[in-house]
Amino acid sequence: MSQHTWFILAIIIYMLVMLAIGYWSFRQTTEYDDYVLAGRGLNPFIAAMSAGASDMSGWLLMGLPGALFVTGLSELWIAIGLAIGTWANWKWVAPRLRSYSEVAKNSITLPSFFENRLHDKSRALRMISALIIIVFFTFYVSSGMVSGGRYFESTFGGNYLDGMLIVAFVTVAYTFIGGFLAVSYTDAVQGIIMFCSLIIVPVMALISLDNPGDILSWAASHDYGPYTQGIGNPTYFNMIAGVGAATLIGNLAWGLGYFGQPHIVMRFMALRKPSEAKIGGRIGVFWMVLCMLGALSTAVVGTVFFSQNPDVAVTDRESFETIFLDMGRILFHPLIAGLVLTAVLAAIMSTMSSQLLVVSSSLVEDIFKVLRRQIPSEAVLINLSRTAVVAVAVIGAVLSIHPSDSILGLVGFAWAGFGSSFGPLMLASLYWRRLNYQGAIAGMLTGAIVSFAWGMSSLSNLIYEIVPGFGFGALVMVLVSLATKQPTDAMNDEFDRATKLARIAESNPDMDIDKAIIQVDG
Repeated sequence: MSQHTWFILAIIIYMLVMLAIGYWSFRQTTEYDDYVLAGRGLNPFIAAMSAGASDMSGWLLMGLPGALFVTGLSELWIAIGLAIGTWANWKWVAPRLRSYSEVAKNSITLPSFFENRLHDKSRALRMISALIIIVFFTFYVSSGMVSGGRYFESTFGGNYLDGMLIVAFVTVAYTFIGGFLAVSYTDAVQGIIMFCSLIIVPVMALISLDNPGDILSWAASHDYGPYTQGIGNPTYFNMIAGVGAATLIGNLAWGLGYFGQPHIVMRFMALRKPSEAKIGGRIGVFWMVLCMLGALSTAVVGTVFFSQNPDVAVTDRESFETIFLDMGRILFHPLIAGLVLTAVLAAIMSTMSSQLLVVSSSLVEDIFKVLRRQIPSEAVLINLSRTAVVAVAVIGAVLSIHPSDSILGLVGFAWAGFGSSFGPLMLASLYWRRLNYQGAIAGMLTGAIVSFAWGMSSLSNLIYEIVPGFGFGALVMVLVSLATKQPTDAMNDEFDRATKLARIAESNPDMDIDKAIIQVDG
């Protein structure tokens, strides 16, 4: 069989597995809460792998290796910031959010949690946060579809548009039928695939080199990729070369974005109990660090691999975001290569499915149910959510037909938007008693507007937009909260209950969440 036939066979096997998980999840999903949040029944391993896989997207296997390949180790500050952010998110947000979201009227979406936490009867906080999710996730979904199209270009030499549509169709299919449970379990499988592939590909590429030790110096003194002047990239291994204070702060600030990513924190809300956040955090951070080391190794080994193999070339000659794909395609038997290369599909589809589900949940739970006085049946709500999945996918596909930015650029724009809008609000909701809904709305809007305007202007070349967005959003949130009325006694009592529940769960990890709630209530 030809190489393309083997690749197609591998892709078909992978797609069938994803659809099978979707069908199994469909059989387990009978209620609307199951479709949106899996009945709060995720074990910590599934939650951690799902959060990691939905977090990383095609950026981990395409955007990050490409940036490290072209620029050098100075791009590693983003990965360091993300690793720190992952740890902080599991440490500070996960257990508190799992407790508080249940105490706050069993909130099942992020906008509903903010509304219930702050007792906002105007519904403005919920509606605005839902609209922010819809706007920024449209860009995020678009980045996934761009990754899918480029994947098929590199792997099959096929048409970008065809590849984009195939990836979108299968992702929509299993998300459509299985909801949050399907998304979580497919994410876990996809996270394992990504992990294994990021270890195998650079190791095999390193073994194939005539002198593996070349990777420690080659890029700094030899031409490769975009460098054709005979001197290579002399600052490749210097992490601070050409990195000003603003750039360093901006790259590390990617970690701030974690606190406000709806598709990640939803996994915290779906945990079986708050105490399992500790186990989930250990698994999530371990997975994240090793995967990023794999991406780094792919880039460093790639500088030598493609230079010493002049007969092979990187498909993407602009951003060099296909080096992982190209190395896997060259190194392995076509069937094994096809299975390895599904890691990129896994990354793309895991993130897209999570984003599609969060957007559809916001459309139905936070906009439709708020605007409609009479709430329809469970079956109707589930079908509306499925319809919303398809609608958002169509919009994302339209935006992806002619991509005008790199994968990293698209992801970075959406990441900053969420981090600036929801990051300060999330931390304050969980840890600051004085917060009120006026401050929440003002800070959220400020963060979104500053991040959007900064990212669309030339100021984004000065510093990453999440820094001013997060900073101004937090400042305005605090000032407006202090200038307006204090929280009610009911809000303070609820805050105390949520805090006590998180502490009890942490000190008694084997205690059932329902028993912990009974203990909190005396």
